[in-house]
Amino acid sequence: MLRLVLFGCLLLQTLSAWALKPSPTWWAKPDTLGLKYQSLALTTPDHVRLAAWLVAPAAGAPDQHTTMVVAGSDSGNMASFLFQARALAAAGYQVLLFDYRGFGHSQAFAIDQNRLYYEEFATDLGAALAEARRRAPRQRVGILGFSMGTLLGARVAAKDRCDFLITDGYVGNLQAIVAYQATRHKTVTLPAEATSYDPLGPRVKCPWLFIAGTEDRNTPLADSAAAVQAARRGQRRQLLAVPCGHLGAMEELAKTEPAEEYGNAYVRVISRFLAGPPAASKG
Repeated sequence: MLRLVLFGCLLLQTLSAWALKPSPTWWAKPDTLGLKYQSLALTTPDHVRLAAWLVAPAAGAPDQHTTMVVAGSDSGNMASFLFQARALAAAGYQVLLFDYRGFGHSQAFAIDQNRLYYEEFATDLGAALAEARRRAPRQRVGILGFSMGTLLGARVAAKDRCDFLITDGYVGNLQAIVAYQATRHKTVTLPAEATSYDPLGPRVKCPWLFIAGTEDRNTPLADSAAAVQAARRGQRRQLLAVPCGHLGAMEELAKTEPAEEYGNAYVRVISRFLAGPPAASKG
C-alpha cells in the first residue's frame, strides 16, 4: 500500500505541469507519515501570508544541525513533498516545507496557468529561508529545490545568505523550455524579470549540488553540466547524473530499497555532498 501511495505522489511530481497548477488541498499532513512537526504562519516582506510546516529530525536520528528549506515545483502544494521530508528527517535533518502564495493554504494569489513561474514565488522562498535561519541561527540552512523551485532557489541563493543549494531538475534555460513546450502545442509565458535570470549562476557562491536525469527533456542534463563547468575558482559545484526522466532521481535510486526506507539512498547523496571538502570541485 505504501508503495502505491509513493507511486501516486511521484507521478504527480514527475508529470510537472510546465505552467502553474497549484492545488488548494493537502493530501496529508506530516503526522500522517509519523513525522513530528509544527504548523507555521509566515509573512513575506510584501505582507503575504504563507502556510508552512517545520518537520523535526526523527527521534534517534543523528542530528545533522542542518535545516533544509524545500522549494517545490509548479504543481500541487507542499504536501507533495512529504516523502522527501520523511527521508530527510530520518537522516537527522530539520525540514521546512511551505506553500507559495496561491498554493495550498497560503494566501490567495491570481495565477495565469500558462505562466511558468512568478517572481513573487522567489519572495516567498526568501521569506521561508529567513524564517528557517531565525529559528535555527546556529545551524546550516540551505535550499533543496525541485523543477520550478530550482530557478527560485538560484535567485534566492544569489542574493541572500544560503549555506548550500541542491537542485533536482535544474531550470537552466527558460527560453528552451518555452520552445520545447511549443513543440507540444502548449503555450508557456515568462514574467518580465526572466530576462535577468541567466547571469545568476556565477553569483551563487554557496556549495551547489545538481541532480539531473539523463532522460530529462524539459530540464536536460546538459544544462546542469554546463552550470557545473562554468564554476569559478572557489565555487564548489557537483553533478549527479541519474538514469531517469524529470524529477525521477529519488524513485530511481530507491529501486533496491524497501518501501519503508524509500528516499534513503537519495538523502545519502545529499549528505555526502554536504560533508564534502570546501574546495571547488567539478564533476
